[in-house]
Amino acid sequence: MIRLNINGQDRDVDVPGDMPLLWVLRDELNLTGTKFGCGIAQCGACTVHMDGTPVRACQTPAESAAGTRITTIEGVSGTVAQAVQASWQKLDVVQCGYCQSGQIMSAVALLTDNRNPTDDDIDAAMDGNVCRCATYPRIRAAIKDAAKAMGA
Repeated sequence: MIRLNINGQDRDVDVPGDMPLLWVLRDELNLTGTKFGCGIAQCGACTVHMDGTPVRACQTPAESAAGTRITTIEGVSGTVAQAVQASWQKLDVVQCGYCQSGQIMSAVALLTDNRNPTDDDIDAAMDGNVCRCATYPRIRAAIKDAAKAMGA
């Protein structure tokens, strides 16, 4: 039995310790907003926050997440998250949408740490979040818009 704190709630899951956190979230806890993309931590679709830091859930063993605070797209909240989500909608970032939960989680982590990111900061923070529809210019614009909305 592994105890995980997911979106502020303690959850006990009876899974092997080496089961990827992604499958715990999706298959055991029915939190399907976190997506499976590549399975090798290269695309970012499975990005969640672990103690505020973006991690790839497809390569994070469930046992290593015990004792941390895990936030998924379903639980991301607060001023930064609201600004990012509003900018995503305002600028119509989403095309197919598959990668967007991971994109948003990375953008929220960036703007939590850096309220006025440069293009280089955005590139570094979003590196590894692949968008097959190539909405990168809209993603960058939305991050800048969210920063501006927060008074950066």
